Amino acid sequence: MAVLEIRQFPDKILRKKAEPVTTITESERDLIRDMFEAMYLSSGVGLAAPQVGVSKQIIVCNPTGQRSDELAIINPHVRYRKGKKVKDCEGCLSIPEISAEVVRFLKISVTGKDPSGKDFELEAEGLLARIIAHECDHLEGVLFIDRIGFFKRKALVNKYKKKTGITCIGKWY
Repeated sequence: MAVLEIRQFPDKILRKKAEPVTTITESERDLIRDMFEAMYLSSGVGLAAPQVGVSKQIIVCNPTGQRSDELAIINPHVRYRKGKKVKDCEGCLSIPEISAEVVRFLKISVTGKDPSGKDFELEAEGLLARIIAHECDHLEGVLFIDRIGFFKRKALVNKYKKKTGITCIGKWY
């Protein structure tokens, strides 16, 4: 088991669209196991492959922390969003110590493949829906700070710059 490093904003891979997985091999299953371990070591509830430097459409999540609740999705696709939109606090392992209220749908339906290659569809709501939506955003190069207002984002980025010592964030901010 390899200990994966979680990439920190403004790492360029966090802004790239991840590549679909065409064949699920033991390599992808090993990556998924390592992603879960990296997520747990960082006290997270979700992680996308680009966050560990791998441009593949793979996400892992676990809203409870119980190993029996682990969920890995390969090539996830949010088919629909429904219900009311809810504002709740989000953070990200790639932007540590920064959080903001983000509006997301309460319920989503996601399709994809499990680590064995079997197709599935899942209807999720509440925290699980939020985690899946957040991680699917990562696969598109979207960060949670992109989903908040300009002035709040600017303030959070400035706070992050002070905490990390980064002087240049890039063209997005």
